[in-house]
Amino acid sequence: MSQRRVITGRSQEPRQRFAEELRRLRATSGTSLRALGERLGWDYSLFGKMEKGETIGSPEVVQALDTHYGTPGLLLALWELAAGDHTQFRERYRRYMALEAQAGSLWHFAVSVLPGLLQTPGYAREVLAAGGLRGKELEQQVEARMGRRELLAGEDAPPFRTILSEAVLRTPLQDAGEWRGQLEYLGEAAERPNVTVHVLLQRAGLHGLMSADMWYLLLPEGRTVAYTENGYRGELIEDAHPVVRLQKTYDAVRDMALTPVESRKFILRMLEEAKCDPPI
Repeated sequence: MSQRRVITGRSQEPRQRFAEELRRLRATSGTSLRALGERLGWDYSLFGKMEKGETIGSPEVVQALDTHYGTPGLLLALWELAAGDHTQFRERYRRYMALEAQAGSLWHFAVSVLPGLLQTPGYAREVLAAGGLRGKELEQQVEARMGRRELLAGEDAPPFRTILSEAVLRTPLQDAGEWRGQLEYLGEAAERPNVTVHVLLQRAGLHGLMSADMWYLLLPEGRTVAYTENGYRGELIEDAHPVVRLQKTYDAVRDMALTPVESRKFILRMLEEAKCDPPI
């Protein structure tokens, strides 16, 4: 089979191609990031992150860019390809990622690490590096994880509920500044109308979700699937009987956790403690 010719020399990966096109259009227009932000009404740092591939932004932002650059529909089409690209994730996650993108609502329980949907780049990088990733693969997986956060952005974002074990919030990053940034981001995310955060205190005692992180996805056809994950493997559970049992377990654990209001106060208290830590 003959090798496919590269015509433009641009990236064939959807997320990178989208970022490249954003950089090219702005360079051609001669507009600075700050000026772009002023004209379109968004913080200019958002456009910088989009051009670096750290985020793909929301459809509203992309439509505004299409209008600004006079490229009706082009950027939005590239955005849709980037948002739907699951090939950047490791093989074992791809089936789950495809279902996550379709979910009408999501529930989650965290044993020791924040869910990827609520991680900052610094947090994701340190967690993934602790798991053995290095170099280009590490940066690719950080970028992929940041792309997942777009699921919770925009007016049509699905409801997301997470229960965080207290250990999650008492396991800081090595970089104190990155840890404070992560706590700040978590506190802000907890204020979104579609995001509900519970904290499960250690004093709540033993419960049925102690061994692994759990995800529950309500799919468009009305069925729910579950995904369980530890540090070494993940398993997608689609059979109705075990999923129903796991849902009941999740509901019981939620009843043991702090309310969303109490949980946000706890997060803010962790942030205050982090700010007061003396430099090492």
